[in-house]
Amino acid sequence: MTNQLTQNYLAIPQDPFLPQDVSQGPVFLDTQACLCGLRGPRDLNSNDPSWQCIGNQTQGVYSVTTGKWFNSVGKGSKEKLPMWDNTSGIDTSRALMYKTQNDSFVDASLSELTVWDRACTGINQTSFSTSYYGATIALQRNETPVDAAPCWRPGAIPIQIQDDSSWTTNGCSEGFLCANNTVNSLPQFCPPITDCQIARLAGFTCSFQGRNIGMGPFEPVVCQQGYYCPTASEGRETFICPEGTYCQPGAPTPTPCSFGSRCPEGSTFETFLIPIVVLLITDVLLAVGLLWYLLRRRFLQSREKHSNGIKRQNTFARGNSGYKEIPNETDHEILPMQATYMPSPDGWVGFEAALEYPSPQSSTLDFTESGFSPQLRAFIESMRKATEGARFGLSFAYSDLSFQPKGSAKPILQNVTGSIDRGSLTAVMGGSGAGKSTFVNVLMGKITNTGGSVMINNIPGKIKKYKKFIGYVPQDDIVLPELTVYENILHSARVRLPRAWSDTDIQAHVNSVIDCLELSHVRNSLVGSVGRPVISGGQRKRVSIGMELAAAPMAIFLDEPTSGLDATAASSIMRTLKAIARLGISVIVIIHQPRMEIFEMLDDLILLASGQILYEGPEAGVQDFFEDVGFAFPAHGNYGDVVTDIITGNGRAYKRTGDISKDSLIAHWAQSRQNASIREKHASLRSSRSSVAENNSKHRELLRKRGAPHWKQFWLCLRRAMLQQWRAKSSFAFEMILASIAGLLLGLAENSKKGVLFTGIYNAPYDVLSLATDTRSVPELALLTAIAIGLVSAAPGVRVFSEEMLLYRREAEAGHSRIAYFLAKNACVIPRIVLGCMHFTTLVLLLAVPIIPWGTAFFANLVYFYCIYGLASCVSMIVRREDAPLFATMIALIVGILSGAAPPLASVQDWHMEWLWRASPGTWLAELYFGQLVEPFRYLYNVDLTAKAVGFHLDWHYRNILFLFIIGTIYRVLAYIGLLAGNRMRLR
Repeated sequence: MTNQLTQNYLAIPQDPFLPQDVSQGPVFLDTQACLCGLRGPRDLNSNDPSWQCIGNQTQGVYSVTTGKWFNSVGKGSKEKLPMWDNTSGIDTSRALMYKTQNDSFVDASLSELTVWDRACTGINQTSFSTSYYGATIALQRNETPVDAAPCWRPGAIPIQIQDDSSWTTNGCSEGFLCANNTVNSLPQFCPPITDCQIARLAGFTCSFQGRNIGMGPFEPVVCQQGYYCPTASEGRETFICPEGTYCQPGAPTPTPCSFGSRCPEGSTFETFLIPIVVLLITDVLLAVGLLWYLLRRRFLQSREKHSNGIKRQNTFARGNSGYKEIPNETDHEILPMQATYMPSPDGWVGFEAALEYPSPQSSTLDFTESGFSPQLRAFIESMRKATEGARFGLSFAYSDLSFQPKGSAKPILQNVTGSIDRGSLTAVMGGSGAGKSTFVNVLMGKITNTGGSVMINNIPGKIKKYKKFIGYVPQDDIVLPELTVYENILHSARVRLPRAWSDTDIQAHVNSVIDCLELSHVRNSLVGSVGRPVISGGQRKRVSIGMELAAAPMAIFLDEPTSGLDATAASSIMRTLKAIARLGISVIVIIHQPRMEIFEMLDDLILLASGQILYEGPEAGVQDFFEDVGFAFPAHGNYGDVVTDIITGNGRAYKRTGDISKDSLIAHWAQSRQNASIREKHASLRSSRSSVAENNSKHRELLRKRGAPHWKQFWLCLRRAMLQQWRAKSSFAFEMILASIAGLLLGLAENSKKGVLFTGIYNAPYDVLSLATDTRSVPELALLTAIAIGLVSAAPGVRVFSEEMLLYRREAEAGHSRIAYFLAKNACVIPRIVLGCMHFTTLVLLLAVPIIPWGTAFFANLVYFYCIYGLASCVSMIVRREDAPLFATMIALIVGILSGAAPPLASVQDWHMEWLWRASPGTWLAELYFGQLVEPFRYLYNVDLTAKAVGFHLDWHYRNILFLFIIGTIYRVLAYIGLLAGNRMRLR
């Protein structure tokens, strides 16, 4: 027969549906595709008809006596029955085998049967038998036996992909449906029809009416997504995924959904509900809290305005004449005129009340009995407590100070000798490039590699040791705009005052400082920035001074305190400084071209030119000194302008003939008796150093007690930083919105894949059935995740430090703990990082539905956020504040691209450049995602081959997390080094 030729001579796999003999009676195919035929007395020496089942149909069921035999339930001859007749049933309770030697049946011995016959069950498999009958009828009609076609593609010849030994040992591969496969119908591969070939090339399994199909009746198909094919059924059955579980393509068992996730029947992925609920609750609570805060603030403001309105109405009601009642006990008009008296309805206020008293050098004033205001008296008592009764001020004596930068041909400062008395208001004046700032920096110990010596309170030593006693107010008002006047000053006090002080004492001291600086009416106002001011420029300057007075200093240096202020505000600031000096605190100011009123307030002058002294001494003696040189001061001129013109070499208007150069003035000072007197004074101080040993010891004890411990400074800086973030709510909201948008867009981009992000080569022997592989989706997901996180967090990460670099330097120079500040600033962004990561990760996993635990994805993204924030901190240390956000975003983008997705890490390894990619946190994130999304499919795909092709490791889960954390920490260590290095590492 033609079909026999096909089976026997073309060596194609056995097709049990294709008849090999003409049926002589009832036949059927059992569950193992064995052909069972009814045999009778005419065939055998047996009284009853019997059923014979053979696995190898090429032998012919009517030609051999091998196989398994079963007794017939009914009676009759097979010749009288059609092939589908079932009246002669089969008794499968006892399997027999025929012994030709004695022409009898005995119990079947499996060891004596072939592997094909051994599997026979004798139980009719209806679907098999129906195909067999259809093929038989077609052959009888000389038609093509469609029911027995081995492949659906016309003319295609199947290829057997699993032999009987493999099938007996392993059965159907895990994750596949082998509905028609048995040891007698082994798995085959058939060339696919065109449409299915196109589908396979696109990475899809061929399907019909929504169900996966093979290209022939005996070709295994991967278990359909939403269903599972249990191994217990040997791949013969498929079940819909029950509710509470989900099934990916090739699922041998349903995967239980996480607690709180939604998985309806037939799910292919799980929907994480708890993270969504937590995120919504968090956002609602934040929104409600913000709304409550805004409404409460508006209510308080409304009540305050209403209260102020009532007060104004009462004031007008009491007297509409416009005159103010004068108390009877004092007649202001007949008071004797004092040197510092200014007619004012209420007299001096704040610190300026001290202007009525002489300087500390000539005064024995007892402040507690002086009649000062309660606020000023409270400030004085706080100062006494901070210095433990010591005299408030510090005196400075310096000899032959010099400084020459490395690589410079000439020194910036040289031969500077002089002194600054305790409780004096001393001005350092000079033209541009005269060395004013350098002199102050050398005197304060801010510059290293300097020459000369400095004595503090007649004690030689390095002034750096006394930095806790010294305040410095820079030219720019470096304060935090997000904090109020009170909060700025309070933080400085809490960090720098003696650690034994209670918070009540600290707040009382701060209140006295605010009151004495006349800032009470704006104490709860935000300071604001220069671009968006809330308080005036003069008030900002007072806040900057107050931050130093809050530390109870014994000396204050100020760099051009009147710069940028109008004449009235400048005079007010200088009167305050004059009053502070009257209390005994040494005040040293760098000032440029003061007005007449300000110039006359100064106690002493230090005039510099070309880095050398032109004059040092009382302000009252400067006119006589220059007149001795030949300069004539105009009778009604501004002496401050005149002096400035002279010391800058522009004094020709005041000296018609003779040398007016700066060099001649320097030479004149060097030969003057004032200079000689100063040097004699220095010599006498050096010879009497032993008399101040006791005072030196006391200062060391005070220094040891000054300043909060590091742990407390960390807590204070953390509280301040958290408050800053609260005040910058719009920035926080924008970052959360940006994280949500990034997660939304990334999730939508991957949504069409429905969580199927990896398709590999099937495990042998079914590898020939593989679809087009998809090994790029997982690395691309990681790449897009890294880029998105970089875009979201790079710019906010820069702002952690870049906005406060000037403030940090000011505080560090004042003795604040650098490590406490750095750790606090890093700790304060942790909630921001967590919330940003939650918004991003929740939306990505909600829409992209990758098969990865939510906690794993969240933690992986969290440590990557941690890395990018650390990287941005590094950038903020070396790039200008204006350029840092863009630069950090670019670096984060580059780091994300170096994730091993494109080019793949395997290619990078061939270039011997893996070390560069491994230095990027993006590679570790991508490897973590790859392992989590690929390794679980090891039962179905050859994942080791995939890992080798891509270049990632599959089992480095914890190592990836660890290295991400290490890289983020390294970034922060580098950022801290940059913080310590200061401007030296900053790109210009």
